Amino acid sequence: MNTELAQQLNLPPVNQVGFVVRDLKQAIRQYEPLFGEFVEMDAPDMEWDYRGEPAVSSLKLAMAQSGEVEIELIEWVAGDTPHKEFLDAGREGLHHLRFIVDDVDEKVREAEALGYKAIWYKRFAEGLAAVYLEREGDPLVIEFFENHLG
Repeated sequence: MNTELAQQLNLPPVNQVGFVVRDLKQAIRQYEPLFGEFVEMDAPDMEWDYRGEPAVSSLKLAMAQSGEVEIELIEWVAGDTPHKEFLDAGREGLHHLRFIVDDVDEKVREAEALGYKAIWYKRFAEGLAAVYLEREGDPLVIEFFENHLG
């Protein structure tokens, strides 16, 4: 990520690296030697704001830890998501970087002023939200994550 951009957005260090994969079990076998044991979970029938419209999606996830950075593997199962777009474009692999922020909505406004657009958003509860952002000409998605619930 452009250091100047990180400074303009006042971002902390990367907290998570997200990979979109076609086959979660195969990806776990491939990446466990690098990152250690993964913990798997399903995320079925979750409602999100996707490109300004309500959407329901299902994903399979696996998480591992590499020092201070979480490694997330994401297998698309159903629904319209940025992950499905990524796969439909013939891509697989590094998809997004996540940053922990105090206020997702405020940070989205700051990022929009720098050319980013929120494409996938969910407020789970007061103090708990996630958003993916993209900008034209940049293949890397960034995620802001707010978690005041612990």
